[in-house]
Amino acid sequence: MAERLKTAKSTADRAEDDAKVRASVEATLRDIDARGDAAVRELSARFDSYEPESFRLSQPEIDALIGELSERELADIRFAQEQVRNFARVQRDLMKDVEVETMPGTILFAGPTETMVIADDLPQAARPYQDA
Repeated sequence: MAERLKTAKSTADRAEDDAKVRASVEATLRDIDARGDAAVRELSARFDSYEPESFRLSQPEIDALIGELSERELADIRFAQEQVRNFARVQRDLMKDVEVETMPGTILFAGPTETMVIADDLPQAARPYQDA
């Protein structure tokens, strides 16, 4: 008879774990948003025991670190970069600008990254749609 090595968590337990992770990530992002580099520095020390004077590497430091990598590691990094670039390129190509005349004279300036509203100075009484 087969012996179970591990039993999957119930859906409720997984949902509870997911909620805890989400709350932790949201709190971390709020902290970074509020305190910026100070929060990042504390997280780096806490999770990585990494407390450099500056997080920005100089070009000589970058070159030295790259020099420590094997050809295989460099090839793997280049491969991963190309995969990310290719995916982003396809994703970008799917986001096309759209221009539609929804009614005579009403043309709707949505592209993948911008939306603009142009409002005129018509008096409230002349506006076709008014808030109740």
